[in-house]
Amino acid sequence: MNRVENVSRRQFLHGVATTGAFVLAARVLPSSLLAQQPGFRSQAESSPLNPSVYLGIRPDGTVFLVTHRSEMGTGIRTTLPQVAADELDADWSRVVIEQGIGDTKYGDQNTDGSRSIRDFYEAFRHAGAAAKAMLITAAAGQWGVSSSECVTRNHQVVHQPTGRTLDYGALVPAAAKLTAPKSESLTFKDRTAWKFVGKDTATYDQKDIVTGKAQFGLDVFRDGMVHASIEHPPVLGGTVRSVDDSGARKVRGVQQTITLDTFKPPHLFQPLGGVAVIGDNTWAVIKGRRALKVEWTDGPHAVFNSDALKKDMLQTVAKNGKVFRNHGDVDAEFARGGKVVEATYFTPLAAHASMEPPAAVADVQGTKATVWAPTQNPQATQETVAAALGIDKKDVEVHVTLLGGGFGRKSKPDYCAEAAVLSKRLGKPVKVIWTREDDLRHDYYHTTAAVYHKAVVDGRGKPTAWLQRSVFPPIASTFAPGAREPLGFELDLGLTDLPYDIASIRAENGPADAHVRIGWFRSVSNVFHAFAAHSFADELAHAAGRDPLEFMVDMLGPGKVLDLKAQGVNYSNYGAPLDKYPVDTRRLRRVLELAGERSGWAKRKSGGGRGMGIAAHRSFNSYVASVVEVEVDGRGAVKVPAVHMAVDCGIVVNPDRVRAQMEGSAVMGIGFARTAEITAVNGRIQQANYHQFQVARMNDAPLQVHVHFVESNELPTGVGEPGLPPVLAAFANAIFAATGKRVRELPLSKTKLV
Repeated sequence: MNRVENVSRRQFLHGVATTGAFVLAARVLPSSLLAQQPGFRSQAESSPLNPSVYLGIRPDGTVFLVTHRSEMGTGIRTTLPQVAADELDADWSRVVIEQGIGDTKYGDQNTDGSRSIRDFYEAFRHAGAAAKAMLITAAAGQWGVSSSECVTRNHQVVHQPTGRTLDYGALVPAAAKLTAPKSESLTFKDRTAWKFVGKDTATYDQKDIVTGKAQFGLDVFRDGMVHASIEHPPVLGGTVRSVDDSGARKVRGVQQTITLDTFKPPHLFQPLGGVAVIGDNTWAVIKGRRALKVEWTDGPHAVFNSDALKKDMLQTVAKNGKVFRNHGDVDAEFARGGKVVEATYFTPLAAHASMEPPAAVADVQGTKATVWAPTQNPQATQETVAAALGIDKKDVEVHVTLLGGGFGRKSKPDYCAEAAVLSKRLGKPVKVIWTREDDLRHDYYHTTAAVYHKAVVDGRGKPTAWLQRSVFPPIASTFAPGAREPLGFELDLGLTDLPYDIASIRAENGPADAHVRIGWFRSVSNVFHAFAAHSFADELAHAAGRDPLEFMVDMLGPGKVLDLKAQGVNYSNYGAPLDKYPVDTRRLRRVLELAGERSGWAKRKSGGGRGMGIAAHRSFNSYVASVVEVEVDGRGAVKVPAVHMAVDCGIVVNPDRVRAQMEGSAVMGIGFARTAEITAVNGRIQQANYHQFQVARMNDAPLQVHVHFVESNELPTGVGEPGLPPVLAAFANAIFAATGKRVRELPLSKTKLV
């Protein structure tokens, strides 16, 4: 549902100069909300406008767009405005982009789940088209002609019969008095007329970023501000038993220390507690922290040892689990006899490890709080800070800086609440800075997982029955103490939606304990579910003596729209309506074929240390296939000469940004597969910095990443996360092709290749 309203007279956009401007607000309400609540549509139509887009034109002709999503390298601050500017027929050089603060008036601001383009493409189109229609109406009225005689060209309305023109700025006073047209009356540009959509566009902040002018969370400064670094409990839920801060207070620049309470379960996004060192600058508080002497009471999570958890999970995944998809009759097929193939895969805990560690500045004055932070979710920040301070969330103002990476970590605003709590105690602005060690040892980790697959195959090696089962500490544990079973959506990410055309499929899940904070991470459960499923598909192909690409295409069959509901799955579909974003295996088949074509799969050479692997996966409503090429030398060192990514994400709004996300996914995926592992002993995380939790170095990363698009008129979908899952399986499959060694456990460093 889309709705546009002229709000020119309201003048309530915080931080945006709107005096005398023509301002439109456009709302989009996700269809999933409407589907979930019968009767909601009529209520929403009559409710006060709760927009997602604000577009305005100032009297000097400057177009401003308020973006409500957070920029962390995806280019979303640029791409969504491109959509509106294209329909408006604006001059891009006269477009100004403003970052919206945390506020419900901007609609959903949670920048994760690869939903920004999917959920707001139509809203931004409507805003641009409505503004253009109103400018044409205003110009036609001024000239005394029919609107049908007028068109727009690059920031001007043109009267076609006479050639007269009016700049958009000159039409602001008249347009500001008009009622916005109804959505059904709007006309949109034909694809052939697009100026920005589908064209490479540099990010709006690019110049400021490369010249050092852009403001990230770590750059925020406020007059009278002090710095804080916090020694957190080494075990989740631990408390301070005693503290000797005499050494810390002797450090030059240290002002004082403050003991913070440990959270009360559930931990949610609450501060972890510990001892904060307050001082004049970053170096002083970090050095002061090193001089602290703290004794801890560890609590129940001190029993956590990652090796023991791994053993428990492998035992659990070997047993029957709770059924979440049941198509056909798996048990009957297995009972018939025949060749059975089975395998178990394992992935470890992993940290987000974004380049910019968490940081936030808070200034609490009485019952009002102002926060500046690199947050993916400013409204969650409002709620979390308000809860920590005991104030109304409407009294928390959140300013969103650029993010030096996010990957899901910065949608969890515990670090913002820490700054707010300290500011309230001190009565002055406080900047909380996490070190890399803090970041790695106190993350909301990507969960560890064990995944089991079993299939019985026919004479050509194609499965007639497929059983898959996963076990992992769930994200649910963040919201419910002691939760051992996942939230529904965690299983819909690669487990319940296996796309292959197999007569009998069953998907199960078993319980696991969480002893650290578990959170969403780029691609979430797709990471381990896809790694296992598409590695297993490759195993089946080799067991049958068939080409893996041909085999996977055969398993998809001619392609169709999957009716998962008919197979007992209450499929969440990434929060998108299935009628608009169906699970279409024809599109998955196409990216597989395209990746094969463009990578030269048919001419590949396998063995002798060289190999290529392939995998394809649907996630976040997009379809991505990956072909990874590897070279393994006599010492077992692995090089990745090339990765090919074939992408079907519907209409590609900004190809440059999509390529960047796929390239980043390839690098991150290879790094994750090679060396990424978080371990714990007695509840304490063992990794402290990048030398122990290794991200991909330049010599580890692919030498080349080639991105290939499927031309499409389908609705646009997300690209921030879908590139990662197929890379992991394709990389492991390539290792097998090169060495004959099957990788069933990540990281790759666990497997001896020679």
